[in-house]
Amino acid sequence: MKGLTDIPGILVGHVSDYEGLTGCTAILCESGAVGGVDVRGSASGTEEFELFSPLHLTERIHGVTLAGGSAFGLESVSGVRRYLEHKGVGFHLTGPPVPLVTGAILYDLGIGKSNAHPTREMGESAAAAASNKAVQEGAVGAGTGATIGKLFGMDRAMKSGIGSFTVALGDGVLVAALAAVNAVGDVIDASKAKIVAGARVSKDSREFVDTAEQMKRGAARSPGSPNTTLVVVATNARLTKPMANKLAQLSSAGVARAISPVWTMYDGDVVIALSAGEKQADVNVLGVAAAEAVARSIVRAVEMAPTLGGLPGLKG
Repeated sequence: MKGLTDIPGILVGHVSDYEGLTGCTAILCESGAVGGVDVRGSASGTEEFELFSPLHLTERIHGVTLAGGSAFGLESVSGVRRYLEHKGVGFHLTGPPVPLVTGAILYDLGIGKSNAHPTREMGESAAAAASNKAVQEGAVGAGTGATIGKLFGMDRAMKSGIGSFTVALGDGVLVAALAAVNAVGDVIDASKAKIVAGARVSKDSREFVDTAEQMKRGAARSPGSPNTTLVVVATNARLTKPMANKLAQLSSAGVARAISPVWTMYDGDVVIALSAGEKQADVNVLGVAAAEAVARSIVRAVEMAPTLGGLPGLKG
């Protein structure tokens, strides 16, 4: 399976700045996709999220941009929009088509160069690189500067990145997820019921402290900056906008399954759901599959992350 690009009509492209350790990811749905969203974190940074409202005039969006750089990274959304404009993709009224592109950012200014952030040009390049090939995972795109396990400071954190996974249901229905994982907490592999990456006992250790347990004992301190895990779920099943929002909500169960602690005041966790097909499926079934795809994507994000920026990664 290829990950998010298993869904027909969904394209993914990355651009990375390995000197500044930041980047952005463009997810294109040029024929349009019905979208929904679930924001659980308390430190989110977003653009054009009103497009997901059932009360909004438009029914479909044409792209999603995920970026590092904190709020500065939202500049990259305009690059994706400009790329689609040049292709004639967008919402049609009386004038030229207007591409409807949403965006969400994560905070990666604590690694690499703090003045480096995704630009409009990087967003346009990520969109130009988008394809239906297997999703590139690890320290790429929005996951270039992603880290996890930071409640005890960056020196005891680990490298993370982007992961993607697909769950196949009956009758050709697919549910796929892509996650850029940049959490305060630890990453848990639910199938093994253990922490696989997170805050370490010391800078030179690979033993995990279990952030949630340490918080209960009063040993943890504030990470001092926002973090955020960004997720996009897509399916080839047909959904209305209210049901796409419900799918995003159900998908968030996968975030809680794979990250602990989750949805803290220092996380801006967001799940976006996209419906880009005509298959028939119950939204509850899709939600079960989506939660699994999200949890597996989060684990893959750390499994595929290399050692980078002075922080160890599971890939070495």
